[in-house]
Amino acid sequence: MIKVGGSLGAEMAGACADIAELAGQGGEVVVVHGGGAEADRLAAELGRPARTMTARNGRHSRYTDAPALDALAMAMLGRLKPALVTALSRAGVRAVGLSGIDGSLVTARRTPPARVVVDGVERVVRDDFSGRIHEVVPDLLVTLLGGGYVPVVSPPALDPAGGMLNVDADRFAARLSVALAADWLIILSNVPGLLRDPADPTSLVTEVPCEELSRHLNDAGGRMKVKLQSAAEAFLTGVPHVVLADGRQDSPVLAARAGAGTTFVKGTSR
Repeated sequence: MIKVGGSLGAEMAGACADIAELAGQGGEVVVVHGGGAEADRLAAELGRPARTMTARNGRHSRYTDAPALDALAMAMLGRLKPALVTALSRAGVRAVGLSGIDGSLVTARRTPPARVVVDGVERVVRDDFSGRIHEVVPDLLVTLLGGGYVPVVSPPALDPAGGMLNVDADRFAARLSVALAADWLIILSNVPGLLRDPADPTSLVTEVPCEELSRHLNDAGGRMKVKLQSAAEAFLTGVPHVVLADGRQDSPVLAARAGAGTTFVKGTSR
């Protein structure tokens, strides 16, 4: 399972080459991609600037009202996925683009109304189309993998009662990796991994032991906190090899498999 961040953009050539090499060796590979940044760009082009919500605990999240969900779906399914499938195809990969709604692959439950701050005003938001993953049924992916294809998957997920829901792409990848009993979950982004100091790329944390997870979660912030949580959930639920790594390298997937980035381990740090 390889998750590529939408922030990598044109820097995904190295990952595509690695995926082609693994698939060419007979490996079964699933690719998950995000796309929040592209969704924000598209929303701005459409005259619907992205908005955020701030909960009482200070947590920030995307405000996915109906226009925002529309922009998110167009960015994920109309811009990013075709571009990634095309790049993989050029590298010799039999790639197939899917979302969580295809075949009811990933279902989710809508987040209940909550009192948050939007545009500087506190109010109860009832029209947010975000949710948390409820179930993954990987039969469609298993069928495609058995036929020699590389599925390229992304949010949105399916709410059987209400249609599409925005869900976090890192958690999406983690839940898929568990459902497929994957050997590896490699989460690629535009940083070397978990950093002690986000401003210092040399401050890489090479290992995150289970017993020290809480400390690292307390120290992490922003998107890295979510990536760390998602990776840890996958590792603790049975995925034996979980790595946060730099997708900007020439060969990021193979480098992560060889020990680059931040690896989750059992025990305590040495």
